Amino acid sequence: MKKTLTMILGALALLLASNAYSAEGEPAPDFTLKTLDGTNLKLSEQRGTVILLNFWASWCGPCRTEMPLLDALYEEYRDYGFTVLGVNLDENRDQADRLLDKIPVTFPVLFDPQNSTSETYGVDAMPTTVLIDRNGVVRHHHRGYKDGYMDKYEEQVKALVLE
Repeated sequence: MKKTLTMILGALALLLASNAYSAEGEPAPDFTLKTLDGTNLKLSEQRGTVILLNFWASWCGPCRTEMPLLDALYEEYRDYGFTVLGVNLDENRDQADRLLDKIPVTFPVLFDPQNSTSETYGVDAMPTTVLIDRNGVVRHHHRGYKDGYMDKYEEQVKALVLE
């Protein structure tokens, strides 16, 4: 029994350690994903830009609420070296395309249908938002979305673009 408990605790410690991938203060894991127009976007090639990485899905109500607000934030700060990368997690891209027809955005939308990038970033709530500084370091990790979060995002984006 004691040996089993030790093995379980060891496995749990390894799991927790492996989930530190997008921990605040750590380098953001690199990825390459397809964009709306079919080109590849590689995160590491965005260095020098403050990035708000937002994981969303068409079935997520809070994601639908948040998208136009994120687009307004993008429009306001994009000239200061800031971008939003919206990472869609729908298995079926048609669902994402239909939502984008209803709620169009100007920020780049990426597709992660196998959820490999979302797993790397430890996405366990929808939406999940990760703020990455100009040096590629995760500075803030937010789970879910509630009223008032956009004020927090804007405050954090302002601070990062001024660094």
